Amino acid sequence: MNTFKLAKNCKFILPYLLSLIISLPGLSQVVAPQSAPTSAPTSTGTNQSGSQSGTPRSQSGAQGSQGNQGAQQGTQQGNQPANSNQQSNQQKASDAQAAEKAKAAANNDPNAPKEGADQTKINTSTTGTLSAEEQEKLALRQKIYGYSIFADKQFNPIPDLQIATPTNYVVGPGDELNIYLYNYAEATYKTKVSRDGFITIERLGNIYVSGRTIEEVRKILIDKFSKFTPGLIGTNGETARTKLMVTLGEIRNVKVFVTGEVINPGTYEITSLASAFNALYQAGGPNEIGSFRDVRVVRAGKVVSHMDIYDYLVNGKIDGDIRVQDNDNIVVGYYKKRVEITGMVKRQGIYELKEEEKLADVLKYAGGFNDNAYKARVKIERFTARERKIVDVPEQDYATADVVTGDLINVETILDRIENIVTIEGAVMRQGSYSLDNSGTLKKLIENAQGLREDAFTGRISVLRTRTDLTIESIQLNLADVLNNNVPDLVLTRLDQVVIPSKFDMAQSAIVTVEGEVNNPKFGENDGKYPYVANMTLEDVLVKAGGFKESAFTTEVEVIRRKRNSIPGAANAQIAETFKFNVNRDLSIGNKESNFVLLPFDQVIVRKSPNYVEQQSVFLEGEILVPGSYTIINKSDKISDIIKRSGGLTELAYPEGATLLRRTFVKNITAPTDFIEEEATQESIKEGKITGDQPNVREESIGIKLSSIMKNPGSFEDLVVQEGDIIRIPKRLETVQVTGEVLYPTTVKYGKGLSFIDYISHSGGFTTKSLRKSSYIKYPNGSVDRTRKFMFFNVYPKVQPGSEIFVPVRGAPSLTPQQAIQTTIGVLSSVMTLIVTILAFRTLN
Repeated sequence: MNTFKLAKNCKFILPYLLSLIISLPGLSQVVAPQSAPTSAPTSTGTNQSGSQSGTPRSQSGAQGSQGNQGAQQGTQQGNQPANSNQQSNQQKASDAQAAEKAKAAANNDPNAPKEGADQTKINTSTTGTLSAEEQEKLALRQKIYGYSIFADKQFNPIPDLQIATPTNYVVGPGDELNIYLYNYAEATYKTKVSRDGFITIERLGNIYVSGRTIEEVRKILIDKFSKFTPGLIGTNGETARTKLMVTLGEIRNVKVFVTGEVINPGTYEITSLASAFNALYQAGGPNEIGSFRDVRVVRAGKVVSHMDIYDYLVNGKIDGDIRVQDNDNIVVGYYKKRVEITGMVKRQGIYELKEEEKLADVLKYAGGFNDNAYKARVKIERFTARERKIVDVPEQDYATADVVTGDLINVETILDRIENIVTIEGAVMRQGSYSLDNSGTLKKLIENAQGLREDAFTGRISVLRTRTDLTIESIQLNLADVLNNNVPDLVLTRLDQVVIPSKFDMAQSAIVTVEGEVNNPKFGENDGKYPYVANMTLEDVLVKAGGFKESAFTTEVEVIRRKRNSIPGAANAQIAETFKFNVNRDLSIGNKESNFVLLPFDQVIVRKSPNYVEQQSVFLEGEILVPGSYTIINKSDKISDIIKRSGGLTELAYPEGATLLRRTFVKNITAPTDFIEEEATQESIKEGKITGDQPNVREESIGIKLSSIMKNPGSFEDLVVQEGDIIRIPKRLETVQVTGEVLYPTTVKYGKGLSFIDYISHSGGFTTKSLRKSSYIKYPNGSVDRTRKFMFFNVYPKVQPGSEIFVPVRGAPSLTPQQAIQTTIGVLSSVMTLIVTILAFRTLN
């Protein structure tokens, strides 16, 4: 029973327990990589070796159940995958069980590279966040000259297997040899070198070839085959009729060790065609303290070659790059001498030097100076036993100057100044800067500037000279005396600035002004001002002004001239004189007045003709027989005249509601006049197109009594119309609108005989806040009439159709009867108190 209850209580826990068991494998995948480094840099370059070369043989032994802990620490900063390991950290291949566990762990790790995967894809997939120390290391490596070639993923130094067989290739176990006999005798043999170094050929037996070159093997085979193959060896001075050729088929992989200061030290299996440089590339190249100048190839305990990577970078070849053999060791030691160069060189960075190399070699490796580099001297910041010091090396000592490891060489930029410049400006043919070497004197400088212009003022010129303390002095000369050899020529110095003024710069610019009714097409640009030229006549300036407008008063053209010889000090001294001319429309003047020569600053005024008026229009709208625009014929035309010409009113017209809308242009005397805007506004007013309020347009609505005007034309009510006036005559109105402080503001149908109070009653009547005595009415024509007072009664205005009644609100709230009684009692009490006080005061007196 207890078991049943327990199972019943635990049935809700079973699903969660099953979920936990199912998720255990996933949790193991999440937890397993925690022992690996948390950061892995994205390599700036990857290997291109593919899946057949560049993979360390002992990669599987380093991937244990701890998620690549021994393999990935410290190795992912280079351009090799995380499974390139040091041989000293790998387990023995004979431990099969450990290898299986490592392989299983690698399969479970989603970040681990798969066996046989492309090296480039593995490198580019390495991502993560770098620690500060790793970022510092990576930044240092990127500054080292030569590191980029090992980090460049586009660079692939691995030799192609599909190449011609090298004659100096050393045969070893695992190589496949193809032997061909051709010409006189033909045969083909394909054999493979055994582990003991032998090849087996039918009829020849075992032949030892290991450690021999292809050419040596060919000679051995010729000797062997010649015993039973005719023509293989030439006789009597003749060449052999049968040829023998040995080529490579399948080639072997060799195991090489890359140790020392490289990014990924370890054991690598590469093709036997590869060289020591290929193996070094597989290991990621030298690290931040590794040497690029002395890479050793150790074979059987002896150094067989030295490589200088700079030789490859600078000259494109490496003399010590030999083909590797099985168990070769490529050793990279520490650098011994390294300097950094910055500033104006083509390639800044850190360079490793040999003991005998000098400062000139550093500049050569850096690509030489930039175009704007200061080449005369180079500064070296050097470490001493205690502190730093600065060493200045002049240009002549570059080839012999020693550099010390840790030196910081800085190449500065040249000064932003010209050492031999003189300048000339003003009235010369070619202004600008000139070389002091070719323009050492003032006359020579003017000659190189192709001489003076015709307007040059030679009486006094200025030479601005910069002193040694950078202050500027002015040297004044009479250029005419210098050119005429009356005074010695001036010897110029660096930074001299010669200024030759123009005669026009020293004279006031003379103008002639034309105002009034002329067709000036550029009035907004020149404001009617024209440059004065000698012998300019009145006709000339009128032509420049575009001739007369149609409104010009040509018989009274005035020329106003300044009086230049008036009596000084006289109170009635004449300051100007006036000349009047009768100019024809073709701009010709009578014989006596023709060719009137103007003087500077003359003012020509063309006035408007007194009888000239442009057509002016008035607009009729509404209930007019023929509405539209009507031209004002006489200056005294009135409203009745315009309506009479339009055919009169229609039967539905409501004359009492007629209004006159007048718009006028208002000038702002404090602001500058915008002539274009003013002209456009005036034109719109003439055409009746102005709508809404504008700051420079004043709109007035004038109430007119059109019924009286039509009955008595020319009466006092009949207004004289103006240009742009709009007369609006509405249709007969049949309503009255009541607004303001009434109980129910509304629109009431007009009824003949109804009074002001009747319309108030139709709107619910007054409220307690209504200010009755100030009620007013607005008629359809825009006029307003107010309520008047007669003794104690309000006399309300008469109501017409289309009127608008408005009742304003009382300013202060009205008093209730109780409040009125209390206020009256208070006032009477005050008055009685004042009377009693006065009587008492008089009795005492």
